Amino acid sequence: MKLERVEIVHVAIPLVSPFRTSFGTMTTKDTFLLRVVTDAAEGWSEFAGDPEPLYCSEFVAGAEIVLRDFLLPRVAGLPVLGTAHLAPVLDGIKGHELAKAALETAVLDAELRSYGMPLATYLGSVRERVPAGVSVGIKESVGELLDAVEGYLAEGYVRIKLKIEPGWDLEPVRAVRERFGADLPLQVDANTAYTLADAEHLRRLDAFGLLLIEEPLAENNLYAHARLQQRLATPLCLDESLHNARDTASAIAMDACRVVNVKPARVGGYLEARRVHDVAHAHGVPVWCGGMLETGIGRAPNLALAALPGCTLPGDTSASSRYFAEDITEPFVLVDGHLPVPRSPGIGVEPLPEALRRFAKGRRDLYTAL
Repeated sequence: MKLERVEIVHVAIPLVSPFRTSFGTMTTKDTFLLRVVTDAAEGWSEFAGDPEPLYCSEFVAGAEIVLRDFLLPRVAGLPVLGTAHLAPVLDGIKGHELAKAALETAVLDAELRSYGMPLATYLGSVRERVPAGVSVGIKESVGELLDAVEGYLAEGYVRIKLKIEPGWDLEPVRAVRERFGADLPLQVDANTAYTLADAEHLRRLDAFGLLLIEEPLAENNLYAHARLQQRLATPLCLDESLHNARDTASAIAMDACRVVNVKPARVGGYLEARRVHDVAHAHGVPVWCGGMLETGIGRAPNLALAALPGCTLPGDTSASSRYFAEDITEPFVLVDGHLPVPRSPGIGVEPLPEALRRFAKGRRDLYTAL
């Protein structure tokens, strides 16, 4: 393939309800889509970050600069455009995994479309559909939380994840467990909100039979997580701390995590995400695919990843209606607690032109071949 054009499309899509975590509250998915046009096919991807660097260091405006000024000039200089050729030229730019993931995914989408191959086939997925969990944000009251969980279970979700923070942890978890029973697959996500000094407090969560506690301490502090795991019966799961397969191997070796949440954007794309999966799976560590409130453009490839053999826990690949009254692609609909893995070439979806027109805030070219 040869690169002909790269376009960025800013979109802002209202959420059906505010989504609150320990980092803050989101009411709109405000990000950009990347469209890569080649001489063989075109590909789409979604930047997984937010307008502000709260969840991670990358943010929308910064990622656009990195793509335009640093990543695309290197890719444009390749004699042949292909996904396998990207990493060697992009590795010279430190960090910016989310921006790299957006570029890699769009190129991969175009490449696979030119072959007529679905991403699920390329990655080695083994399931036609995957079980869907749902992430429930911090609410104003326990009663509001219980109503939300009841609604999601009625929709068919097979696993509940509760966002927690200091002051919103034991009481809501106890209430959910008591209301919905011991058989409900239940886990919590702290988004780095605690310190090792909270170990005895976190140990009280052992009483609730949780699947896991996700990223309770500051990110990248594998030693502290390993110390905390020694004091807990509940398995720890790492998310923000795992930037690549190397980090994953180190965390497993240190017993800093007993479950892995892999987010393709966080690790630089689906090729590295597959390697993270492979490392964990080889060590017998369960994997699941996390989410970052993606539109259908980001949700579709996540479903392909979630269908890999080592992904044995339900992920955060919820139905489109969990976040959006209207998506920019055909919606993903929950059926018997599962979502279908796209089987069309590439990531398997494209933006709906009319929806994209309504939600687009602006377009601009980042690269055009001479």
